Amino acid sequence: MMNRNQALTEVQSLAQFVADASLDMLSDTALEQLKIRVLDTIAVAIGALDAQPLKEIRALVESLGSGHGATLIGGGQASPDHAAFFNSALSRYLDFMDAYLAKGETNHPSDNMGAVLASAEVADASGADFLTAFAVAYQVHARLSDVAPVRDLGFDHTTQGAFAAAAASAKALGLGTDQIANAAAMAGTANVALRVTRTGDLSHWKGLAYPHVAKEGVFDALLAARGITGPAEVFEGNKGFKALAGDFELDWSKEDLEKVAGTIIKKHNAEIHSQSALDAAQDIRRHDGFRTDAIASVELTTFDVAHRIIGGGEEGDKRNVRTKEEADHSLPWMLAVVLLDGELNPGQYTPSRITADDVQDLMRKVTISPSQEFSDRFPEEMCADLVVTLTDGMRFHASTNGYEGFTTDPLDWAGARRKFDAVVSPFAEAGLRDRIADLVRELENHRTRELTELLAQVPRTRS
Repeated sequence: MMNRNQALTEVQSLAQFVADASLDMLSDTALEQLKIRVLDTIAVAIGALDAQPLKEIRALVESLGSGHGATLIGGGQASPDHAAFFNSALSRYLDFMDAYLAKGETNHPSDNMGAVLASAEVADASGADFLTAFAVAYQVHARLSDVAPVRDLGFDHTTQGAFAAAAASAKALGLGTDQIANAAAMAGTANVALRVTRTGDLSHWKGLAYPHVAKEGVFDALLAARGITGPAEVFEGNKGFKALAGDFELDWSKEDLEKVAGTIIKKHNAEIHSQSALDAAQDIRRHDGFRTDAIASVELTTFDVAHRIIGGGEEGDKRNVRTKEEADHSLPWMLAVVLLDGELNPGQYTPSRITADDVQDLMRKVTISPSQEFSDRFPEEMCADLVVTLTDGMRFHASTNGYEGFTTDPLDWAGARRKFDAVVSPFAEAGLRDRIADLVRELENHRTRELTELLAQVPRTRS
């Protein structure tokens, strides 16, 4: 056992923070926002139940026959690590989940829910324990992204997420400090991931990279529960994480569980850095005289991160769009479809709509430029300035620096419920939706298993 009088390694200090974490460390605001993210993550997971890649993953998990103990959303059981992979893949597939914006990194802390849910269920944890572990995942993932970004070094944000998934899984399992440290050390050592996941021609792995980390986080926590150890100096040791990310300081003894309130939720079913630009496109559509059949040019000025990742900057040309994975990471395509359809929701990602001539043609009229001023204001603001010019020379302009769901306009429970109903209604009738939402709202007063039992009742196909 760790001796508090001895100097702790950095992962042991992290583990002590995780072990000591409790639900009463969350402010009322943070707890409300955490529950909103539980509901939002469930919504977007259910919305992907009939996606073909998820059908294939379910078939694979079922064919492996590797045991039971954790519930698959939509029914069925699997081993905890495989359930974590499948449920995380569900919540990630639509690309409609939350996000955390650090200056040099963007991640999606709700990606950890599949791991926490599986671990809490097999431990028969209370709803309060589940919420605490989920809040831990937010804090660990966000704070490591604050102080140790790796995107510009060529590595993926799942790299920091491995520490969060394993630590949160160990917390949900009710493990002690030593075991939490070992779980985080194993996962953090083994899951240094390449950024090529999100550059160039995008594959299914864009949506499966974090489910892989969730799976490994659960498995490493189960290993730690059996006494398996990981590198105690995973951060500061010879050729440890700091050899990759550079030196940084993070005093876990001073951390709280408030980071969840600093995350943002997507309004549009699109990559997170596009949200304000798509709001601007909707604004332009409302102007008198606007005509989609007469657009001559679309000019967007935005911040550098949006340009680099989804606007045709260093992570590749974004006008070769054939698949869902490419469409939801192409700002030209997303602007085009919103200008044409007035919205960007799961319905826009059918193969026929992705490759439709009107969207493909308009996409090629879009130009995107980064602004230093806008870049300096990110991530506190998400600035977008959009100009659409028609063939007769008429110009329409809209500018914004946020949207509903951003830190300056947080989503409330009513807004979260509207999104939940919109995404889930094709799969679940009102009664089941009400039961899920009501249980999430009072989750600390229930067992985690009560939630998974409801999620198992959701039909896998649209009604």
